[in-house]
Amino acid sequence: MSETNFDAQERDRLEGELAELRQRRDQMRAELQGDADTVGDRGDAADALQRAEDLAGIDEQIGRLAWLLAGGNADVPGQLPNGTKVTVRFPGDEPVRMRVINYLEETPAGAEDSTLTADSPLGLALFGRSAGDTVTYSTPRGELQVELLAIEVPK
Repeated sequence: MSETNFDAQERDRLEGELAELRQRRDQMRAELQGDADTVGDRGDAADALQRAEDLAGIDEQIGRLAWLLAGGNADVPGQLPNGTKVTVRFPGDEPVRMRVINYLEETPAGAEDSTLTADSPLGLALFGRSAGDTVTYSTPRGELQVELLAIEVPK
């Protein structure tokens, strides 16, 4: 089995998310099957098409999570590896410790302040940097700066 870059708590959370997605997928499939048995107007057809697209997205996320839990690696060249821990300080604020993720489309509930996606403007700007660097990065609201206090890349 391949090594994963997340701890037992993260694994439990991912397994819970996977179970919820599978349950939601099964419910959506049943609803779509029911829709196929009824005749409706174009609005009903458009609604059914949207739900089919939503179902495809859920199937994709299920596949991604199952792959990761089986030991897949979601690290992308040019981005910080999944599970990297960084400590940064924004001007005028206390240091913040964050964990880099690059395999979920949504930030885990309750972890918004401690999660950093690898493909975010800050995540991309931190790639290749070292502790002690002051990093300037662009956001939709303009340029921001952060001091990189520590970076711990998983082994």
